[in-house]
Amino acid sequence: MDIHNGSLYWPTTYPEQGPRNVPERLDTYDVIIVGGGMSGSLSALALVEAGLSVAILDKRQMATGSTMANTGLLQYSNDIMLHELIDQIGERDAVRFYKLCFESVKNLEKLAKRLPISPNYIVRPSICYASTEEDVEKIKVEYETLKKYDFPCAYWGQEEISDNMPFSKAAALVTYEDAVVNPYKFVHGVLDLVEEKGGHLFEFVEVNDVITEEESVSIRTSAGEFTAKNIVYTSGYETVPVGKRIGSDINRSFAIVTKPISNFNDWYKQSMIWETKRPYLYIRTTPEGRIIAGGLDENIKHAPQSLAYIEDRAEKLSKQLQELFPNYQIEYDYSYGATFGESIDNLPFIGQHPTKDRHYYLLGYGGNGTVYSMLGSHILRDLILCGDHPDGDLVTLDRKYGVK
Repeated sequence: MDIHNGSLYWPTTYPEQGPRNVPERLDTYDVIIVGGGMSGSLSALALVEAGLSVAILDKRQMATGSTMANTGLLQYSNDIMLHELIDQIGERDAVRFYKLCFESVKNLEKLAKRLPISPNYIVRPSICYASTEEDVEKIKVEYETLKKYDFPCAYWGQEEISDNMPFSKAAALVTYEDAVVNPYKFVHGVLDLVEEKGGHLFEFVEVNDVITEEESVSIRTSAGEFTAKNIVYTSGYETVPVGKRIGSDINRSFAIVTKPISNFNDWYKQSMIWETKRPYLYIRTTPEGRIIAGGLDENIKHAPQSLAYIEDRAEKLSKQLQELFPNYQIEYDYSYGATFGESIDNLPFIGQHPTKDRHYYLLGYGGNGTVYSMLGSHILRDLILCGDHPDGDLVTLDRKYGVK
């Protein structure tokens, strides 16, 4: 499956990585993880730091799948607003899920400080503006809901937006203690830490089949057979080797990265920006003074093959960005299209397969994929070590929209 196509920005920010050294494999691992991106690396780190023997298998070079197209926005707010999630799954569970996302952003920040390379983790606010006058009430209700449960946020009317930003909208929800990160450097840093702590990384190894034995799983791969007590699938938006996603929707999105801009003095704390309409425009800055903007989602599973089509989408994103920031000279150096996944119920897929022992999944579908990866790594660690996690039922695979 083609995950992305076009000119990617993140690989230019970190020296080209050659293939990793091939370790001498163990006869049996406590856990083998399929997929060496954000979810796989975070899961491996959580498990290896818990004292387990861990290996990651990736059919590509590590961190070259969806990680390279990840725009690096880290937010505790979700594609589904808290008041909407309350209507869907109830007050207790919805608020707890949001609290877990908030904690996960904090945990990502703590981890970023531990990594052997700097992933350019920067705490930023987020601004979600009302795309239309009709959406103002939605913004107000969400602000009141977040405030009720002590999430750090503010409500801005038109005057406050105009005072703090170079554009004007009817209303906006501002959330604090979010962040931006270079996901490519972050994953490489996590993988380096996994190796340092004894984890094994196997690149260019494709999983062909998984056989469940009485006390282990036998993993048939392009590099021969591996044996593990447990297997974790963190294969992102690609088809999982075992099991079937129910209620997932694989789409594609587009992004541009501008040339550096001299200053952002009129942009409040270089906040991340998104909006209420769907699909939404999403925007952030980089330490080099570039703007990353994405959107124009399409209900097509594969990344676009036509560079001319990517260029057409890039021009449209550039015009949207120019309309929002009329005083900036918007020119872009990079443009690409990439696959992403969403779940119908707006929750990630995390947990043990409903009927297959020793098979676990972390599929962080949605706009908060990196946050879900951190959240899920802790849930999976506890499920594998203890057989339970107090919040596992929120994201269990054994639900209407799960993995069967």
